[in-house]
Amino acid sequence: MANGVSLLGTRVAAIALPWFVLVTTGSAARTGLVAACELTPYVVSKALSGPLVDRLGARRTSVAADLFSAVAAGLVPLLHAAGLLSFPLLLVITAVLGTMRGPGDLAKYVMVPELAERAGQPLERASGMVSVAERLAQGALGPAVGGLLVTLCGPMTAVLVNAGSFVVVAAAVGLGLPQGSGAPAGSGVPAGSAESVTEAGATGGQAPEVGYWRQFGEGLAFLRSDGLLLALTAMVALTNLLDAAFSSVLLPVWVERSDHGASVLGLLFAVSGFAGVGGSLIAAAAAHKLPRRPVFFLAFLFAGAPRFVAPALGLPLPAVVLVFLCNGFSAGFLNPILGAIEYERIPRHMLGRVGAIGDAVSWAGVPLGGILGGVVVGAVGLVPALLIGGTAYALVTNLTGLRPEWRAMNRRSDESRTVEASGTAGASGAPERPEVAEVSATPGTSEVPWDLR
Repeated sequence: MANGVSLLGTRVAAIALPWFVLVTTGSAARTGLVAACELTPYVVSKALSGPLVDRLGARRTSVAADLFSAVAAGLVPLLHAAGLLSFPLLLVITAVLGTMRGPGDLAKYVMVPELAERAGQPLERASGMVSVAERLAQGALGPAVGGLLVTLCGPMTAVLVNAGSFVVVAAAVGLGLPQGSGAPAGSGVPAGSAESVTEAGATGGQAPEVGYWRQFGEGLAFLRSDGLLLALTAMVALTNLLDAAFSSVLLPVWVERSDHGASVLGLLFAVSGFAGVGGSLIAAAAAHKLPRRPVFFLAFLFAGAPRFVAPALGLPLPAVVLVFLCNGFSAGFLNPILGAIEYERIPRHMLGRVGAIGDAVSWAGVPLGGILGGVVVGAVGLVPALLIGGTAYALVTNLTGLRPEWRAMNRRSDESRTVEASGTAGASGAPERPEVAEVSATPGTSEVPWDLR
């Protein structure tokens, strides 16, 4: 719920703020600058905040970041009402908002495996439910709610709703989660877990103090040493770049040149978004019972290249809609599997720093996607660009699966058991956990923490 409400409010603001700038200044350049001033600090702060989340605790970081975000978002309508909101000041506030959102989103991601243990649920199911909330908020409900609020109430009211959503999320995480969850690494690990023994042994229950850059370097070294995690991160970085080129340039150009109109563009995104929610729901319920590797690559087979090929072949609109329906449904299976792999392979006390670095690498190509798409369309034309994109997607997502690292994708023998809701609980109320610390600490494979959007 916290993830869904947070992303829903952010999606509403992502529509309201650019619209406000566009109607008040009439400048497309300034509109784009507002979006860049939030996204860039978001990616940078998320990449650098991993050691801080691990040290301060995910729950504390999440609540503090959301409260600061609420203040930053609330300042925009208040200053506008007082006649004090200049464009440079709006850029500063937007940058602060992006900076705060980075560690806040990372902290919620870090808490997922611990809360899955407490709930007695498999990692695939926990990761799948998070993916459902994200897809509902960002791909299905967010654009509709944002557009409706801006139309009926105005952009400043929509931004105020975003500020209120951060308060709701801070209350949900701070007051709604079990006591002791999301504690700093080494101080609040559920009783009976392997990490509570390995981390507390020589320090009397306290993890040794390590400098920030030392922790950051440890996260980077772990990611580089784990073949599967590194391969997954690189693969998703490339698919994110191709996705950005497709959604921001190739698909809009195809829609415009096919004389379909902007409504068709919205239809295709909506079909894919709602189908993704359905796929994520099924994955949350059943992915832990399915073989990971075949499901993963079969899902990518339908989720990637067909979107590029169908418009290039000149298929009729109903056929293209069907392709997008299959694309969204198949993509819904990816993040639950990716999330479970990462949560299994990364030691709990390093989730923040490793996940943050993997996230930053995965997002690195997104700003370049639109530029690359435009350059290719201008150089070779739309249809060749679509075919090149589809071929690249197929090669990246399927041929890379032939590498030996991918054999490690399947569940490890000591983690292959599925945890049922009726699982045995320890004295702390949390289900007992298999001895995974020793295995996870040995580099061997991250989900890419962002969904494959």
